[in-house]
Amino acid sequence: MSAESCSKGPAIGDAKTGVGGAVAVKENLASVKHKIVVMSGKGGVGKSTVAVNLAVALARRGRKVGLLDADIHGPSVPKLLGVPNLPLSVNEAGHIVPMTVPPGMKVMSIAFLVSDRDAPVIWRGPVKMGAIKQFLEEVEWGRLDYLIVDLPPGTGDEPLSVAQLIPSPDGAVIVTTPQDVALLSVRKSINFAKAVKLNVIGIIENMAGLVCPHCGKEINVFGDGGPEKAAKDMDVPLLGSLPLSPTVARSGDDGRPFVSAINNGVAKTFEEITDRIINSIEKKR
Repeated sequence: MSAESCSKGPAIGDAKTGVGGAVAVKENLASVKHKIVVMSGKGGVGKSTVAVNLAVALARRGRKVGLLDADIHGPSVPKLLGVPNLPLSVNEAGHIVPMTVPPGMKVMSIAFLVSDRDAPVIWRGPVKMGAIKQFLEEVEWGRLDYLIVDLPPGTGDEPLSVAQLIPSPDGAVIVTTPQDVALLSVRKSINFAKAVKLNVIGIIENMAGLVCPHCGKEINVFGDGGPEKAAKDMDVPLLGSLPLSPTVARSGDDGRPFVSAINNGVAKTFEEITDRIINSIEKKR
């Protein structure tokens, strides 16, 4: 691909998913009402934490939820949920049975297929794409109200494959921090979503500020106002802002999603964000 072609707009490659693969995925996800992808332009912004807590918050509202960890090289969903690396089973139809995690969520991750949690997954693009395709078409997702897909950061192979394979996705939730370097990437994520005809449900600002435990003053560690400006410039909703919180970090390390493990302003704010996402999606149906 030439530099000239890149300068004219988004550079979209062929994920080579194949027509047959798309058809098989469509058949397997036929009983899934809503599909949401959670993405970020760069790593380290808390994207997986948002994906896990969104899934839990939806399940706590009585929705049937599935959570797919599509990050092949850095799967963190099992850790955030406190799920051990247990072997998965295969049903009579030859489909992989996902892990069931309280409160009744179905979860799938490459981490369940790797015996050593410290072992790196050293795969090239086509092998990764094949694994994601299998997760979508060969996992027994069954009847779900929501399938949440936690994507790896960036706009490469995995996000492109998921965007091309998932039938009628409801859209993307994009996670960022207030840093300018993160906002540069979030704009690329928004343009990626638009380029592949993926609706942007909205932006979630994470690590927005730290409340000093001594004086109660909020400290904007990573800056202030950037995500709000980016949302306005790109004409997408800002779903809400989550503070930088030690309790959130501890809950993730302990495998207890903060939306159900703690009762403070962070959990309340996330519940409000979840309500906005539900209203944005379900009011259209």
